[in-house]
Amino acid sequence: MVPSVTIKDLRAGPGSLGIIAGNGRFPLLVLEQARELGLPVQVAAILEEADPALEAFASPLIGVTWLGVGQLGKLLRIFRKGGVRFALMAGQVKHVKIFAPGTPALRGLLQARPDWRILRLLKSLPKKNTESLIRGVIDILAQHGVEFISSTLLLENSLAQPGVLTSRAPTPGEQRDISYGRPLARRLAELDLGQTIVVKGQAVVAIEAMEGTNATIKRAAALVPGASLTLIKASRPRQDMRFDVPVLGMETIEIFEECHVTAVAIDAGRTLLLDRESFLARADQIGLTVVAE
Repeated sequence: MVPSVTIKDLRAGPGSLGIIAGNGRFPLLVLEQARELGLPVQVAAILEEADPALEAFASPLIGVTWLGVGQLGKLLRIFRKGGVRFALMAGQVKHVKIFAPGTPALRGLLQARPDWRILRLLKSLPKKNTESLIRGVIDILAQHGVEFISSTLLLENSLAQPGVLTSRAPTPGEQRDISYGRPLARRLAELDLGQTIVVKGQAVVAIEAMEGTNATIKRAAALVPGASLTLIKASRPRQDMRFDVPVLGMETIEIFEECHVTAVAIDAGRTLLLDRESFLARADQIGLTVVAE
């Protein structure tokens, strides 16, 4: 079981909070909260993934350093120099940056500027998937005195609560699609294949794999042009909140409108709604129903 760390623990010091920053708004929101709390932070920002806007947070308390996704040795140096005791991951790194499709895992990783540490780790993994790689990185950092914490610790108010989150509840047809799709999406997540499925009329239109949620939605819309769709996004049955927590944000909600997604089902307490108030207000504007269970 992952030890429970609180914000009080982060403030107790000495040492800094380390943030491995991937893509999207997630890292920016975490940094905003860390700055409000006055926490010293060392940001390891992933090249070609993290938002350049992270640089605006640089200050005597917040350091921002860029590195390739395969530069584990540099990550260790950043955290050691910054006195990092606790660390979290915020924002995804596209799977194709780690395991390029159509190539062996080691050759695919060459796109990620690998060092000898990450190559040795990858060779040692019994399964060449993203979860195994991240767990391996967490274990190595633990050996260097860095404890990974829940990626949602500073954004717990953004976790979806149970119930209908929008002004509109699902229609009977949408509810049938949700009931049909939930166990399938959870099974998909359990197999570490993806988190999302798109359903229409109790039939699966598309499932997520390496391409990510937004690309999955667009593929579904292309398969059934103009049709209303239901999306189910699931966490793993024993979701490790330190990484790969399901996330929805403003970018995705615009794709929902473009691709005629009218209903979204997510896991309560295990899904982050980034910019929550704006997200739900926009959902109401476009007639989208969002339900968490």
